[in-house]
Amino acid sequence: MRVRSVVAYDGTGYGGFQRQKNAPSIQEELERVLLQLTRTPTRVLVAGRTDAGVHARGQVIAFDVVWRHTLPDLQRGMNALLPDQISVRDLLETKTGFHPRFDALRRHYRYSIYCASVRNPLVDRFSLHISRVLDWQAMQQAAACLVGEHDFSVFGSPPQGSNAVREVYSATWNYVPPWLYFDIEANAFLYRMVRMMVGTLLRVGDGSLTLSVFNEILHTQDRRRAGPAVAAKGLCLEAVLYGPDV
Repeated sequence: MRVRSVVAYDGTGYGGFQRQKNAPSIQEELERVLLQLTRTPTRVLVAGRTDAGVHARGQVIAFDVVWRHTLPDLQRGMNALLPDQISVRDLLETKTGFHPRFDALRRHYRYSIYCASVRNPLVDRFSLHISRVLDWQAMQQAAACLVGEHDFSVFGSPPQGSNAVREVYSATWNYVPPWLYFDIEANAFLYRMVRMMVGTLLRVGDGSLTLSVFNEILHTQDRRRAGPAVAAKGLCLEAVLYGPDV
């Protein structure tokens, strides 16, 4: 049967979700415990291949499994064997053809910034510390320019092929002192896209870029004027959304 799951993980110390030769990955850990539990090599499919150091609260995976016990037993077994940085939040049977990436309609990422004069070691693992004053309302005005269907090649590279057109459904900044959150929802993302966006928007916030120049950068696709990309540690995949029939 095919099962689907929501997985959370702390991406610190991992080379990203996807299995790779020279760094530990989330996929490798999941497939390791499935082999240990089922005695069968299992390939894990994923909604989005998060990059090195990026976290997830709502990553969606799917895999085919032959399992004689209940799915809650499989979930408990996986969580018992997985490292503390990875958790299987649920495990449900799904239709045979379900694919977490190709069936997804939207993906929601959040970038977290800790705004304070002094850094906080207790939150440093999951956020970017900024001590300078930011005009977050100007950043919100600039973020509104991102909504819609655009060629976002100025902010990243396609994981495959050359098509850099994506549709952004919402892009908002929210300030809840001392936290500043950037939430963005789109049909798909380019490699490093959110981190480059945030890095460029921060320049609007500190006065280095005007709103008109930010909009110009987006539409002229001059990558030399964008960024730099912010640290991966502040980025989290919050949720992947599907249609009602999935």
